[in-house]
Amino acid sequence: MTPSPAVDFYNHRRSGQSVVMASPTGSPIDGVVLDHVAHAVPRWQDVWNRYAVDLGAVWNSGGPGPGFAPAQLRFANSARVEVLMPNDVEVNDFLARFLAANGPGPHHLTFKVPDLAGALDQVRAAGFDPVGIDLSHPEWLEAFLHPKQATGVVVQLAEAPVPWSSPPPPDYPVGYRRRSDGSGPVPPGALRWVSHAVADLDSAVSLFAGLLGGEAVGEGSLDGVRWIELSWSGPLGLRLLAPVDDRPSTPLGTWLAGRPGRVHHLDFSAAEPEGIAGAVPTEDHLAMAGSDTDLVAWEVPPEDNGGLRLVVRPRE
Repeated sequence: MTPSPAVDFYNHRRSGQSVVMASPTGSPIDGVVLDHVAHAVPRWQDVWNRYAVDLGAVWNSGGPGPGFAPAQLRFANSARVEVLMPNDVEVNDFLARFLAANGPGPHHLTFKVPDLAGALDQVRAAGFDPVGIDLSHPEWLEAFLHPKQATGVVVQLAEAPVPWSSPPPPDYPVGYRRRSDGSGPVPPGALRWVSHAVADLDSAVSLFAGLLGGEAVGEGSLDGVRWIELSWSGPLGLRLLAPVDDRPSTPLGTWLAGRPGRVHHLDFSAAEPEGIAGAVPTEDHLAMAGSDTDLVAWEVPPEDNGGLRLVVRPRE
């Protein structure tokens, strides 16, 4: 849930530009959880079939707000994607301008904290300059780290004392795709990792582990890509991908194109991934890097999922 208006700081174009990376010091913030990843699209319905029918997401909460409408979709392991679409743009057009400048795709990562005011003290002590601070809503207090300081992705910090739920809209899909043998629906899939590619792995680890308290649960390298997987107490983890060396001509360096970072894909597990419409087998090093490197995987390209790539590995 993101009920208060988000600030307009991520409407910079996706191009190479100088960045200012903070170097966190001190102890991690207590009680942090990676709550959800946000996906910006022109219309909710653009990705509903993909998330709900193909991957089994159920409606968790959402509704119209000033400038945008959030819709949180929950997968089998309780991890969530928040789909954002413009709404009441005459009140606040930040999301409409984001889409006009960047196209649909990943928008932000939300980390929940038990005490936002205390967390902000630690954020500032670590050398960051939080923006968009809004403490006026007792049910949702929020602040943001600019992508120039947060490895190329908007980081939202939020305190939400009371969980929120709401009924789904009448056109939200409820039927799952069918098994290939016709025996019934495929069970819901699980969203396990946000795979975030970064140019500077040390800065990313310093932020997401050193300040935000992620625990390293796996690391390795594959075809010129280093990876570290971070987990929190919730179901959703963050996989950091970085070039083994800093040459811009490496495949990952080329894909980053001078940016400090970009969300590369969401990593799911699901039964019969080969049955997902538009999914193709992949051996791409960015898709395969991680603790499940030994598993085959299917990829849904960004153009077939509102600008956000999906990688799906098999499970029953």
